[in-house]
Amino acid sequence: MANANNNITKVSAYFSSTNPDIALPKLCSELFLQQQATWQQMAAAYASLEFVRVREIVCNEFTVKVQFNPKRIVSTGADVDPAVINKRKCFLCLENLPKLQLGILYHDNYLILCNPVPIFSRHFTISSTHHVPQDFESSVDAMLDLARDISPDYSVFYNGPECGASAPDHLHFQASPRRVIPIEWDAVDGRRRKRFYYKNHVAGFTLMNYDRTVIIVESSDKNQLLAFIQKMFAEWKKFVRSVKEPMVNILCSYQEDIWRLIILPRRKHRPDVYFKEGNDRVLISPAFVDMGGLIVTPLEKDFLHADAKLVQDIFAEVSENQEVMDNVLEKIV
Repeated sequence: MANANNNITKVSAYFSSTNPDIALPKLCSELFLQQQATWQQMAAAYASLEFVRVREIVCNEFTVKVQFNPKRIVSTGADVDPAVINKRKCFLCLENLPKLQLGILYHDNYLILCNPVPIFSRHFTISSTHHVPQDFESSVDAMLDLARDISPDYSVFYNGPECGASAPDHLHFQASPRRVIPIEWDAVDGRRRKRFYYKNHVAGFTLMNYDRTVIIVESSDKNQLLAFIQKMFAEWKKFVRSVKEPMVNILCSYQEDIWRLIILPRRKHRPDVYFKEGNDRVLISPAFVDMGGLIVTPLEKDFLHADAKLVQDIFAEVSENQEVMDNVLEKIV
């Protein structure tokens, strides 16, 4: 893929944190308004959010929201088989973007785009200017910078190549309005947090009674935070005896000079009910948003019939066991 600098027709603005003429959230707002005015498909997609229905499901010790969003069938139903991925045109590569789509060039390496199939009232995709696969360890540094620069308005999240990313072959993040995903509130609830680590300006917590394995890592020191993540992933790969990236969804936010990573370890991409036949099939393909407590359902029957048992069963099935992660975390302490 050509570098975005060589194809400035797709760039509406530039941002570098070393010389920020305008704050990144303001640039994102300006991009959204510009795209809404000039790109009818995108404007219609966000207008349709007014008709999206949401309801709450009370589970054992937490609450989730379920969103009926038919347009998300594109992502939820995406075929991520490598053979299919290799044959289709990458929709995040610069040359394949819609004609009217523009973006903000971030540090020359990423293009911030309005997501044309939104979950949120402001939903951005931040894609690499190069066609390289999803890989958290090689891009976590950029994710931390992005979370800092786009704060306080937005959080940034990453879906692993086998954990909900509909373009696993092209490195990208997404940005959502801060704390619109329920887990962002639960992650700061002192009644849920259990600390397992505090050293070198890095604090680590798990969440209790949550039916999902959650690891929270906080720090005001970027280098120490990066060192912790590097060690954690190295120990994780050793434990599961794999050189591949562990299955994971991650959200990063930045507030009051502190980075917070919410890490959701996974053991499975899609639950068994996703592959059932006929009316027994439930089209829920969990990525960070869903695992974070905002479950997106493109089919009305799933929206209406989802209950606490279904939610808890899906979380338990696709989330990595707490015991596995405890073994990994013990190596770090």
